[in-house]
Amino acid sequence: MTQIHASAIVDSKAEIASDVEIGPYSVIGPHVKIGAGSKVGSHTVIEGHTTIGQENIFAHFAAIGGTPQDMKYRGEPTQLIMGDRNTVREFTTIHTGTTQDEGITRIGNDNWIMAYVHIAHDCQIGNNTIFSSNAQIAGHVQVHDWAIMGGMSGVHQFVRIGQHAMLGGASALVQDIPPFVIAAGDKASPHGINVEGLKRRGFSSDTISALRQAYKVLYKDGLSFEEAKVEIHKMVLASTADAATSEKLAQFHDFIAASTRGIIR
Repeated sequence: MTQIHASAIVDSKAEIASDVEIGPYSVIGPHVKIGAGSKVGSHTVIEGHTTIGQENIFAHFAAIGGTPQDMKYRGEPTQLIMGDRNTVREFTTIHTGTTQDEGITRIGNDNWIMAYVHIAHDCQIGNNTIFSSNAQIAGHVQVHDWAIMGGMSGVHQFVRIGQHAMLGGASALVQDIPPFVIAAGDKASPHGINVEGLKRRGFSSDTISALRQAYKVLYKDGLSFEEAKVEIHKMVLASTADAATSEKLAQFHDFIAASTRGIIR
């Protein structure tokens, strides 16, 4: 049975699963869908064309599905789509998309989003990411699986953060972070491969060694960006005997090759 506090305001058109809990003074809009097992803390607002999967937890005073902070926005019915098992802590703001992009802000599964985080319009967040308190990302940012955002970090619009990358606290990021790389500083610069994080996630020593070599080619060997891409592609082709290593090297290469804003250097 749905547990909705008497002081909560839930629009009759909202689609709420039968076991969802909604705390005191929260507001749920007419175009909201919330999946089974989810919990909404007190004083939280979920509005807009927002679809939320199963077993998500929203702490107190979160603002989810609000209109984009984009002066070009004219009230179009853009969306926020969230997956399953995400935790969203106090005072976090997550906005819907805009028609200048696909019109959808997406949050994947199993993400840990701490207090005062801001995720702007049209952002694309993968799975198993961590946003430390006060991390702020501008519109159209992509954060890939297993990436970690340090507390009080700020990310420029259209930047991409690769899988298993880590952005240090109080860092300002204006270009892409390649997968598996640690970045920190103002402005953020590369500080090696996220070795400890990769070990915790089961990467083999051979794969980590290969990624460290790719990092060296990109950042330490004095090559131009174009020359480094060629050498890393050769590493991909030479690593076919180890499928896992080949896959990760290919992800590293393909990410940097697709960059439009440029990568941190």
